This record gives sequence, structure tokens and C-alpha cells, in this order.
Amino acid sequence: MTPDRPAAPPLFLLPGDPLHLRRPDPHFAAEAAAARAAGASTAVLDHEALSAGDAGAAVSRVPDGAGAVWYRGWMLPAGRYAELAAALAARGGRLLTSPAAYRTAHELPGWYDTFRTLTPRSALLPCAPGSAPERAALARLAGPFGDRPVVVKDWVKSRKHEWEEAAYVPDASDTDRLASVVRRFVALQEEFLTGGVVLRAFEDFARTVGEARVWWLDGEPVLTGPHPDTPELCPAPDLAQVALRVRELGSRFVTTDLALRTDGVWRVVEVGDGQVSGLPAGTDAGPLFEALAGAPAEAGADAGSRAGS
Repeated sequence: MTPDRPAAPPLFLLPGDPLHLRRPDPHFAAEAAAARAAGASTAVLDHEALSAGDAGAAVSRVPDGAGAVWYRGWMLPAGRYAELAAALAARGGRLLTSPAAYRTAHELPGWYDTFRTLTPRSALLPCAPGSAPERAALARLAGPFGDRPVVVKDWVKSRKHEWEEAAYVPDASDTDRLASVVRRFVALQEEFLTGGVVLRAFEDFARTVGEARVWWLDGEPVLTGPHPDTPELCPAPDLAQVALRVRELGSRFVTTDLALRTDGVWRVVEVGDGQVSGLPAGTDAGPLFEALAGAPAEAGADAGSRAGS
């Protein structure tokens, strides 16, 4: 009897260079090399075509019958990710993170309840891009925070680099200030506003320690490194409680950003889908891509089913 052949590693799909679409975008060239070094194949995605709504053209360079696929690239709205999944399926490819699992890890409403005890208190108010909520609605949203400070963001992103004008509200009960910051935030996000407005309780973190970005595959941490904003700092957080929540979340490939509060407690600042989380410059991507290349294909479908149930 002939022994079963080992399954081929998943294909890695990365954005193509806009000027030379046959090769990866220079930003992802090192990751493409790491994938190939791990024994996997790579293909390029036309990110501009996908962003414009032509998912079929976007995956035209993906070989037919691609099988299991990991995406590693620029952040995608959940709707565009679903279009990518459908276009790949038409060519015989299957993203190992389903659209439901992607939304779960990518957008705060998908992961917040799971991590509620480990992350700052949050309140959410849906709104459309370019349409900031009315003052009365914001006052109601901010009520549970009393006069404590809050941070404004949307389902996915903050404007922390415009901290004073579009992120930080020193007193949540100051509706004038709150409305001003929210209006500016919504204006700056433009059409990229995702979901609506989120108020997050401000917590004071030890700035000299920095944030850690932890990469999880099938509930296990496979790489712990610095956050891209502070690549020179690489803390080593306690992951015991976080691991339990990651496994409960059920999404297969995720990241968690952790920061040390000034009282010595590690807190989850953000959760993300691992396919669109950034690797800091200088990070050795080898261990991450070795883990992803060796991941069993069928486990991705199971994890996606749990996240979408």
C-alpha cells in the first residue's frame, strides 16, 4: 500500500507591486521570501482591482486549483474580504480564514465580548461614513463612563496620531468636547470609517515598556514581538488569560496587542486578523511563516465555522 502523501503547504497570496504586478509589493517582499523558504508557494493579488470591486481581476494571477490559501496583505474591509474569498473559490482556492472569522477578529464588535474582562470598557454606536452621530446620542453613549477620559475610534482604527483633535476626550461628560472630537474623527476617516463610533475607556499604560504584538495560530502563540509603532521595545507579557480568550474566539489566525498598565496589569489593547496585521520592520518572519506553512488545511474550515456560528 502506498503511504498517503503529505498535504502541500497552503499558498500565500500577497499584494502585487502596482508597477510590476507579477512580483510582490516591495513592502511584502521579505514575507514572500519567508513563505518560499518555508516550502510554500506564493501568488500575487491586484489590490487596486480588489479595492475597486473587481475581485475576479484581482485574483487573475492565482493558479487554478490553488487549494488552501493564506492571505498576507493590506487591510481589507470585511465586505471586500468576502468578495476575495468568493473569487478564489471560483478558481479552486479556499481562504483558511473564512469571511465570518475574518470579521470576528478584524472588527471590535466581533471580539469585544470575548475579551471584555481583559480590555478597556467600550461602547459602540453605528454610523455611516461622513455622518457623525448627534450630540444627544453621543451623550447617551458616554453616560456609563461618567467624567472619566475616553478614546474615540471606529470598529477597526483610531486616529491616535491626531490624539488631541480626533482621539482623546479628557472628560466623557463634556459633550461639547466629545462631539468635537467625534466630528473630527469621522471627517478624517472619510469613506474608510468602519461600522461606527466606539468610545474606549482610557487606561494609563507604561510608555517605556511598549506594546507587544502576539501572533496566534490555532490558539497557540507562534510569535511574540514588538508593536510596529514601537519596534525598539519588545516586552514579554503574561499570555495565560489571553490564550483562553483567543481559543474561545475561534478565529484561526489572529493577533493581540498587549500593553502593561501602570498598575502592573497586562491589558489587551487590540485584537486583529493575522492576515492583515503588520510585522514591524526588522522582525524575523521565518518562525511565523514556518508555522503557517505547516498548518493543517482542514482546521481552517472548522475554525471559520465556529466563528460564524
